[in-house]
Amino acid sequence: MNKLTKVGCSALCGSLATISAANAGDFAVTGGADVTYMSHGGAVTGNPIGMASAVTFTGAGELDNGWTFDFVVAEGDTVAYSAARVAITMGGLGTLEFDQGNSGNGIAAYDNVMPTAWEEPHGAGLSGGVITVMGSGNSSNVQYSTPKFLDGIVGAEAAFTYAHEVGTTDNADKSVSGASNTATSRGYDLTLKANPALGTEILSGLNLYAGASLIEQYDNATVGIEDKHEGVGAVTYALGPVDVGYMVSVTYNGSPTGVSTYKNHGFGIAFNVNDDLSVSYGQYDSRKAGYNTGSDVGGPADRTVEVTSWQAAYTMGGASFRVADVNADNILFSGGANQSATIVSMSLAF
Repeated sequence: MNKLTKVGCSALCGSLATISAANAGDFAVTGGADVTYMSHGGAVTGNPIGMASAVTFTGAGELDNGWTFDFVVAEGDTVAYSAARVAITMGGLGTLEFDQGNSGNGIAAYDNVMPTAWEEPHGAGLSGGVITVMGSGNSSNVQYSTPKFLDGIVGAEAAFTYAHEVGTTDNADKSVSGASNTATSRGYDLTLKANPALGTEILSGLNLYAGASLIEQYDNATVGIEDKHEGVGAVTYALGPVDVGYMVSVTYNGSPTGVSTYKNHGFGIAFNVNDDLSVSYGQYDSRKAGYNTGSDVGGPADRTVEVTSWQAAYTMGGASFRVADVNADNILFSGGANQSATIVSMSLAF
């Protein structure tokens, strides 16, 4: 990691940042490259070798009253802008965060918190078309997070996320988005994470997650559309080298025709062989659960997508070597459309 310290600069990267001891802070640049080899069963592979890179810029500082701030600007592959975040931690008053859609806020942060050696089962290269909850997290939003309360007993943290118009593009400063040209409007997410250890060692590895989202939708191209609702709940438990978890989520998209509701569930188990090596197994299912006028749901196999994955990861300094074996059944809710893939990855971080 290349790290530059004591560089005075505005949290918003202003064009005339003043270099002075009064606003000195920390600035760091991190990044990495990932090279993969993928053997894809049930599809034409072609060139199996892929590569991606990313760079992240982070900064932090402190205000005169003791409050702290930090910002993150992430560049994705081919140096493309990915997301940005500015957060102000107000001591015992909590944290206020301005985010440009990195899916780390709101209910999107809990879309799948299952233990894994590398990636979510549907995120290792073969998604299968499963449905996940997103809420307001993939749009420009503002989030307020409470400080942890009842620490040592419940250890709870709550967050409220607000997006002014879900689906609009990220704005530069001193600009507006205009209409999103979709049927979506404001989004509201409420999430809660708790560690109900109750002061005991045996429950210290227990974590509970819950979240709900409401996105306002209005008649645009789809007459009679209703507001979108999403919910998620999960529990994970770590004891020694073993980490297990189970989750459920539901999405109601408000559509007056076609499929309106999807129910999802997933589980994961990971085993840390030592500090460097871990293995895991996970499963994630999406099921069509609500049908309105004009729905063609087909047979039972056309209603459920199932993705399972065995994974292993080994870390050696700044290098990580990962392998995933993924199987997806009924891809895109099409019965019998099954595929498998084996992905080998080498990741280098600096």
